[in-house]
Amino acid sequence: MKKNIKRTARITRYVIYKETLVDSKEHFWSFVGAFVGIGVIAYIQSFWFTQLENVFLIGSFGASSVLIYGAIDSPLAQPRNLIGGHVVSAIIGVTVAKLFPDMIYIAAPLAVSLSIVGMQMTKTIHPPGGATALIAVADTGAVKSLGYYYVFSPVLTGALILFLVALVFNNMTSNRSYPKHSKFFSKRKTKSLFKKT
Repeated sequence: MKKNIKRTARITRYVIYKETLVDSKEHFWSFVGAFVGIGVIAYIQSFWFTQLENVFLIGSFGASSVLIYGAIDSPLAQPRNLIGGHVVSAIIGVTVAKLFPDMIYIAAPLAVSLSIVGMQMTKTIHPPGGATALIAVADTGAVKSLGYYYVFSPVLTGALILFLVALVFNNMTSNRSYPKHSKFFSKRKTKSLFKKT
């Protein structure tokens, strides 16, 4: 019993130490990626929409940035999860908002709960997706008036912008590789494609 406790404590210390051991280069690329990703969305927001209607820059993109620029190895940060999680959650959020337009006490928990299940079923778990669903039902102005257009813009277009920026800035050094777990984007396969041509 004591051996198991000591072993578990040793593993826990190692995991915590390894997870928090991020060098200054990682900090730099996380900062630059998040700055550019959110910056592009904010620029589009200020250029195409009035400042009173903050429709394109939704809060869940900030949480997504933490994952896709700061924790790029996480399965929750991968493109399928980023894009799929937001889209599935947005569809569920808008649907719930239409079914229960005046009952926020039902709509809010139902949208978040169903979005979790929807992401689980589609294997697209992305924690900020819960916020995307909640925004669809909790907003009282412009987002609610968008209806299902909310799924396309800002959700899908914003997620694609974050993804494209992540592809660029997460692959600028040999220490970072994004996406992980992907046969198509693996560095080995990319190098072999360039050798053949």
